[in-house]
Amino acid sequence: MRLVKQNESTWDPAREIRDMTHQLNQTLGRTFQRWPFGEREAMTGADWTPLCNIVEDEKQYQIRADLPEVQKGDIKVEARDGTLSISGERRAEKEERGKKYHRVESSYGMFLRRFSLPSDADGENVSATFKDGVLTVIVPKSPTRPAASHEVAIS
Repeated sequence: MRLVKQNESTWDPAREIRDMTHQLNQTLGRTFQRWPFGEREAMTGADWTPLCNIVEDEKQYQIRADLPEVQKGDIKVEARDGTLSISGERRAEKEERGKKYHRVESSYGMFLRRFSLPSDADGENVSATFKDGVLTVIVPKSPTRPAASHEVAIS
Protein backbone atom coordinates (compact mmCIF):
# COMPACT_ATOMS: atom_id res chain seq x y z
CA MET A 1 0.00 0.00 0.00
CA ARG A 2 1.40 3.37 -0.96
CA LEU A 3 1.08 6.23 1.49
CA VAL A 4 0.67 9.70 0.00
CA LYS A 5 1.83 12.86 1.75
CA GLN A 6 -0.75 15.58 2.19
CA ASN A 7 0.10 18.75 4.07
CA GLU A 8 3.09 17.09 5.74
CA SER A 9 1.00 14.28 7.24
CA THR A 10 0.64 10.76 5.95
CA TRP A 11 -2.61 9.68 4.47
CA ASP A 12 -3.63 6.12 5.16
CA PRO A 13 -6.66 5.06 3.11
CA ALA A 14 -7.15 1.91 5.22
CA ARG A 15 -7.39 4.03 8.39
CA GLU A 16 -9.96 6.27 6.74
CA ILE A 17 -12.06 3.25 5.76
CA ARG A 18 -11.88 1.92 9.35
CA ASP A 19 -12.90 5.35 10.68
CA MET A 20 -15.82 5.61 8.26
CA THR A 21 -16.96 2.07 9.12
CA HIS A 22 -16.82 2.90 12.82
CA GLN A 23 -18.83 6.11 12.29
CA LEU A 24 -21.41 4.26 10.20
CA ASN A 25 -21.75 1.52 12.83
CA GLN A 26 -22.22 4.14 15.56
CA THR A 27 -24.83 5.97 13.48
CA LEU A 28 -26.79 2.79 12.78
CA GLY A 29 -26.49 1.64 16.38
CA ARG A 30 -25.05 -1.71 15.38
CA THR A 31 -21.47 -2.67 16.05
CA PHE A 32 -19.44 -5.82 15.72
CA GLN A 33 -17.70 -6.83 18.92
CA ARG A 34 -14.94 -9.37 19.29
CA TRP A 35 -15.18 -11.99 22.03
CA PRO A 36 -11.88 -12.61 23.83
CA PHE A 37 -10.63 -15.01 21.17
CA GLY A 38 -11.37 -12.93 18.09
CA GLU A 39 -14.59 -14.45 16.75
CA ARG A 40 -16.93 -11.85 15.30
CA GLU A 41 -20.22 -11.26 17.07
CA ALA A 42 -22.90 -9.98 14.72
CA MET A 43 -25.46 -7.76 16.34
CA THR A 44 -29.11 -8.45 15.77
CA GLY A 45 -30.97 -5.38 14.59
CA ALA A 46 -32.65 -3.48 17.37
CA ASP A 47 -34.02 -0.06 18.15
CA TRP A 48 -31.04 0.68 20.40
CA THR A 49 -27.98 -1.18 21.51
CA PRO A 50 -26.73 -1.20 25.11
CA LEU A 51 -22.97 -1.00 25.52
CA CYS A 52 -21.26 -4.03 27.06
CA ASN A 53 -17.86 -4.63 28.63
CA ILE A 54 -16.43 -8.15 28.88
CA VAL A 55 -13.73 -8.99 31.41
CA GLU A 56 -12.05 -12.33 32.02
CA ASP A 57 -10.08 -13.62 34.97
CA GLU A 58 -8.87 -17.10 35.89
CA LYS A 59 -12.27 -18.15 37.28
CA GLN A 60 -14.93 -16.47 35.15
CA TYR A 61 -16.10 -14.13 32.41
CA GLN A 62 -17.99 -11.00 33.47
CA ILE A 63 -20.28 -9.16 31.06
CA ARG A 64 -21.47 -5.74 32.19
CA ALA A 65 -24.26 -4.13 30.17
CA ASP A 66 -25.23 -0.48 30.59
CA LEU A 67 -29.03 -0.43 30.76
CA PRO A 68 -30.07 3.03 31.96
CA GLU A 69 -33.80 3.58 32.43
CA VAL A 70 -34.50 -0.15 31.97
CA GLN A 71 -36.55 -1.95 34.59
CA LYS A 72 -35.31 -5.27 35.96
CA GLY A 73 -38.51 -6.99 34.85
CA ASP A 74 -37.88 -5.89 31.25
CA ILE A 75 -34.56 -7.79 30.98
CA LYS A 76 -34.05 -11.42 29.97
CA VAL A 77 -30.73 -13.30 30.15
CA GLU A 78 -30.46 -16.72 28.54
CA ALA A 79 -27.59 -19.17 27.96
CA ARG A 80 -28.33 -21.82 25.35
CA ASP A 81 -26.28 -23.89 22.92
CA GLY A 82 -23.05 -21.99 23.56
CA THR A 83 -24.66 -18.56 23.19
CA LEU A 84 -25.41 -15.94 25.85
CA SER A 85 -28.35 -13.66 25.00
CA ILE A 86 -29.29 -10.43 26.78
CA SER A 87 -32.58 -8.94 25.64
CA GLY A 88 -35.20 -6.53 26.85
CA GLU A 89 -36.83 -3.19 26.33
CA ARG A 90 -36.23 0.41 27.34
CA ARG A 91 -39.63 2.07 27.33
CA ALA A 92 -40.12 5.60 26.04
CA GLU A 93 -41.11 8.32 28.44
CA LYS A 94 -44.77 9.20 28.27
CA GLU A 95 -45.37 12.62 26.85
CA GLU A 96 -46.91 14.90 29.42
CA ARG A 97 -49.40 17.64 28.66
CA GLY A 98 -48.04 21.13 29.07
CA LYS A 99 -44.46 20.08 28.31
CA LYS A 100 -42.83 20.98 25.06
CA TYR A 101 -39.91 18.74 24.04
CA HIS A 102 -37.19 20.62 22.17
CA ARG A 103 -34.91 17.65 21.67
CA VAL A 104 -35.09 13.92 22.42
CA GLU A 105 -31.80 12.13 21.80
CA SER A 106 -32.42 9.07 23.94
CA SER A 107 -33.15 5.82 22.13
CA TYR A 108 -35.93 3.52 23.25
CA GLY A 109 -37.25 0.15 22.25
CA MET A 110 -36.27 -3.49 22.11
CA PHE A 111 -32.66 -4.66 22.31
CA LEU A 112 -30.83 -7.94 21.87
CA ARG A 113 -27.15 -8.75 22.37
CA ARG A 114 -25.77 -12.22 21.68
CA PHE A 115 -22.33 -13.53 22.54
CA SER A 116 -20.75 -16.87 21.62
CA LEU A 117 -19.46 -18.49 24.79
CA PRO A 118 -15.85 -19.70 24.71
CA SER A 119 -15.25 -23.44 24.97
CA ASP A 120 -14.20 -23.17 28.64
CA ALA A 121 -17.39 -21.33 29.70
CA ASP A 122 -19.84 -23.12 32.00
CA GLY A 123 -23.15 -22.15 30.40
CA GLU A 124 -25.09 -24.18 32.98
CA ASN A 125 -24.15 -21.96 35.94
CA VAL A 126 -24.57 -18.42 34.61
CA SER A 127 -25.75 -15.82 37.13
CA ALA A 128 -26.86 -12.21 36.76
CA THR A 129 -27.44 -9.17 38.97
CA PHE A 130 -28.96 -5.79 38.13
CA LYS A 131 -28.14 -2.66 40.12
CA ASP A 132 -28.14 1.07 39.31
CA GLY A 133 -28.84 0.50 35.62
CA VAL A 134 -25.99 -1.99 35.14
CA LEU A 135 -26.58 -5.67 34.41
CA THR A 136 -23.69 -7.89 35.49
CA VAL A 137 -23.64 -11.42 34.08
CA ILE A 138 -21.13 -13.93 35.49
CA VAL A 139 -20.18 -16.92 33.35
CA PRO A 140 -17.94 -19.25 35.35
CA LYS A 141 -15.20 -21.20 33.65
CA SER A 142 -15.40 -24.95 33.73
CA PRO A 143 -12.33 -27.04 34.40
CA THR A 144 -10.80 -27.78 31.04
CA ARG A 145 -9.29 -30.98 29.88
CA PRO A 146 -5.87 -30.72 28.27
CA ALA A 147 -6.24 -30.85 24.53
CA ALA A 148 -5.01 -34.05 22.96
CA SER A 149 -2.19 -33.28 20.60
CA HIS A 150 -1.63 -35.11 17.37
CA GLU A 151 0.31 -34.52 14.23
CA VAL A 152 -1.74 -33.34 11.29
CA ALA A 153 -0.86 -34.81 7.94
CA ILE A 154 -0.25 -32.30 5.18
CA SER A 155 -1.54 -33.38 1.80
